[in-house]
Amino acid sequence: MASPLTASRLLQALRDEGVRVAEVDGWRDHNRNHVGRWGPVNGVMLHHTVTGPGTDVVGLIYRGHSALPGPLATGCITKDGVVHLTANGRANHAGGGDGDVLNAVVGESYGDRPPATHEHDGSDGAVDGNARFYGWECENRGDGRDPWPRVQYVAMVKATAAVCRAHGWGHRSAIGHLEWSDWKVDPRGIDMTDFRRDLAACLALPAAQWEGDDDMALTDDDVRKVADAVVAKLLAGGGVLENSDLDRVWGRDVIPAARPPFHNDDYFEADGKTVKNPTWTAKYTQQTQIEGIRETLTRVKELQAVLAALDPAALEAALVARINGLTATVTVTDPQEN
Repeated sequence: MASPLTASRLLQALRDEGVRVAEVDGWRDHNRNHVGRWGPVNGVMLHHTVTGPGTDVVGLIYRGHSALPGPLATGCITKDGVVHLTANGRANHAGGGDGDVLNAVVGESYGDRPPATHEHDGSDGAVDGNARFYGWECENRGDGRDPWPRVQYVAMVKATAAVCRAHGWGHRSAIGHLEWSDWKVDPRGIDMTDFRRDLAACLALPAAQWEGDDDMALTDDDVRKVADAVVAKLLAGGGVLENSDLDRVWGRDVIPAARPPFHNDDYFEADGKTVKNPTWTAKYTQQTQIEGIRETLTRVKELQAVLAALDPAALEAALVARINGLTATVTVTDPQEN
């Protein structure tokens, strides 16, 4: 447990870590301390903002909204990697969560992940996270598809390291909101195990030295986005690959069709001359190939059954008799008789 950092100490810690900081007017005296306690503090919690372009995301985190008054976090980390300080003290970000998770964070006594949470804001066993955690709201739609720019991710790690370093905490003092409340999913697209691994690497170096790995591991969402971008480029239609794009690819009626009698009875019109169905879609072509393979396998199995039922001795005798019969009918003419 630790006493919260003063506004000046927090600001200095961030700057010492090499973080780009913007101070929102009034942040030093902006908090929710009048409705609940602030401290002792035990860790840092990460969130996504669920906002897109055109939103005054920093203003939202500072002021809050009709359903939840601000400040909504200690700071807002925008996509350009700037940490905007929005509060000094208690903020409406964590809500209620699991006491077992809090104990694991306090003791830094877990492995890759803290124990599974079974509590949320308002549940019977929930404990107050707003009193115990600094909070970073990180600009992102939170849909699992909005990318996390590298500069933003690095800022998230370094801002968290700044707080942890100032308190003497290790990397297990940082958790995601989804690890605190069983109602939450944020920060979606960030694997917190990987995040803590990067945080540990950052803390192992002197302040302001860590800049991330060039070969930073890709999440499943990263891989999906890369694949979508490649396919979209090939389709020359732009955008992220959707079901409509798949339908466009598999449903294009452009593949030359098989000619009769091979699974294409409607190739010609009734007159047998006028071409009616000369092309197939990719999905029908593949379906036809699969059906042809299945038909071939069925016939092979039937042939195997017939061969297995044959008597080799009887088959040999029948072949010999047949050959003898053919030989008997052959007339050989002496060339010299002509």
